[in-house]
Amino acid sequence: MLDSVTALFSSPPVMIALIAALGITLVLFILMGGSKEIADPLKKLRAESRDLHHPGLELGKHNDATPLAKRLEKFKSFLEPTDSSEMDEARLHMIQAGYHGRSAVRDFHAIKFILGVSGLLLGLAYILLFPPSEGTSMLFTAVPVLIPTVIGYYLPIYWVSKRRAERQKQITGGFPDSLDMLLICTEAGQSMDQSINRVARELKAGYPALAEEFETVSHQTKAGKDRLVVLKEMGERCGNADIRSFVTVLIQSATYGTSVAEALRVYAAEMRDKRVMLAEEKANVLPTKLTLGTMLFTVPPLLIILIGPSVHGVITMLATADFSL
Repeated sequence: MLDSVTALFSSPPVMIALIAALGITLVLFILMGGSKEIADPLKKLRAESRDLHHPGLELGKHNDATPLAKRLEKFKSFLEPTDSSEMDEARLHMIQAGYHGRSAVRDFHAIKFILGVSGLLLGLAYILLFPPSEGTSMLFTAVPVLIPTVIGYYLPIYWVSKRRAERQKQITGGFPDSLDMLLICTEAGQSMDQSINRVARELKAGYPALAEEFETVSHQTKAGKDRLVVLKEMGERCGNADIRSFVTVLIQSATYGTSVAEALRVYAAEMRDKRVMLAEEKANVLPTKLTLGTMLFTVPPLLIILIGPSVHGVITMLATADFSL
């Protein structure tokens, strides 16, 4: 037993894996433990005085940052892209997946790192519990370590991409209905802001992702931001060409002074026609898919039923036939 353990730890793959695990453990210890900053008594006194005279002023600031978020803040340069364009793209990607927090990108990279390290440690534990036999190549020794590491690292990427695709599909499917609701509300005499707020409430049950985007537009408009700018940002967040075209229609309507209800009526009709065309396109592709499935699952059994007895008779005849002259 002692000889096998010594041979295991003397093999180069296991030594490399142990060194990597030790380095990653040190990084995790620094990341999770961190160096605790000494609290400044003067700052604490000022904060208590501010809370005493203005209760609730710093409530959002205290509740927003969790202890884990404060620790990750120290490793901001390590967990976030340094390039501003890459950071904006990563933040937009997370927003399109439904994660609107300021630290969403940082948390995403931290989860990737933690799951990757967890997979690595799991693979190392497997090697230690079930050591490879003598003569095993380094490639086969590293496979049990690499597979959980790769799965743990790419699992958050897959989850965010899948969630982003589902949200965009939901937004695309519910946008024509939202246009019809906007048209009904504006024709009933409501303003555009009231119509957007009403549509956001009505869409929560069927299309929560689209309702969330309309709620964001409503809140930003109430905060004093220009409606057209807010709608343009909504089109960028959703990543939908139809929403961007809708924003362009509203901008042109506001620029040239045309009726918003008329513009909504025309664009809603176009969106309904587009939905019908997409449905017809899927219906036209369906017979081809059904034909392929029918041929794949119907023709082989049919051939077996029709030709099987004849083949069996020929085989029996050849087996009993006398070919001697």
